[in-house]
Amino acid sequence: MKKSLIMFLALVSIIALTLLIINNVKAEFMDKNNDLFYYEKDGNFYFDEYLEQGGAKSDGQVVEFLAKKIGKNIDIGNIASNVFACSTFQVKSENGYLTGRNFDFTRCKVAILKAIPKNGYKSISTIDIDFIGSIYNLVPEELKPYVLYYAPLDGMNEKGLVVAVNMIEDSDSIEQSSNKNDITTTTAIRLLLDKASNTDEAIELLKKNNLHASKNMMVHFFISDASGKSVAVEYINNEMSIVETKILTNYYLTEGKKYGIGTQESHERYNILNTNILQTKNYKIDEAMNLLSEVSKKNFTIFVTTEWSIVFDQSNLTYNLCHRENYSKTYTYDLR
Repeated sequence: MKKSLIMFLALVSIIALTLLIINNVKAEFMDKNNDLFYYEKDGNFYFDEYLEQGGAKSDGQVVEFLAKKIGKNIDIGNIASNVFACSTFQVKSENGYLTGRNFDFTRCKVAILKAIPKNGYKSISTIDIDFIGSIYNLVPEELKPYVLYYAPLDGMNEKGLVVAVNMIEDSDSIEQSSNKNDITTTTAIRLLLDKASNTDEAIELLKKNNLHASKNMMVHFFISDASGKSVAVEYINNEMSIVETKILTNYYLTEGKKYGIGTQESHERYNILNTNILQTKNYKIDEAMNLLSEVSKKNFTIFVTTEWSIVFDQSNLTYNLCHRENYSKTYTYDLR
């Protein structure tokens, strides 16, 4: 009897840890190390209010705004500033387009957030929890989706728009200054996921805002849509540059003095992707994931891992993620 009770209590504990429903928040703990989480939340995330009050010029200001809205005193703490290396591409599938994305970084905790905002497109996005510092640990479970909502590093919305940020190793940063709203790296991604239905709309939204790079990291964005239009958005001397491309790694694509600046490895990954994409006419999800595996960090260095690989199906609106180069297990979520 005692043994049965212990087994029952253990089962209840496991269920409680793996699936929580708190105040309209669904939370799943995906792996035994508690390094991969899934959250689902609908309702008001206050993003329209964030935009209406002018946005924010820094991550600290984003946190100050959010702290007031959720009624919780939180400190931004230390935001990770390690170099991250990423690979992104768009390929044609049998019935539309797929966008592939690797996020290469030091070992971190990862969150997937499916958000259904009150006034915006439904989306699913990925967040490096360590990138947002100690904020995540300072708020109760039911408030975590609000923090994650403002910190996506990539994602797809219900219109099939995909946005991802890649870093460039360059001493320059992005600090635009004009009579416009202010957005940071991650809130720029949130803006596009919430408000843009295609690549052209995304570009216009970015033009209407001043971008301020988080942690002074030089970045560029890969934006693609369900029609097959994909671009790199770069900032040269704080001026936006648009380059049509199917591939983006970690060096500048804008013609001129900056072209090619970035790591040698990022050039190698670009060439691998370019060679494969030119040889294949249509990709399936597993084939696109295999291509991400070919340019994952296990092929280049032992000091950094590919924390996540995602294939976004922009026609069927599925999000397919492999965690830490374990390509034998895929987590799939449907936006429809």
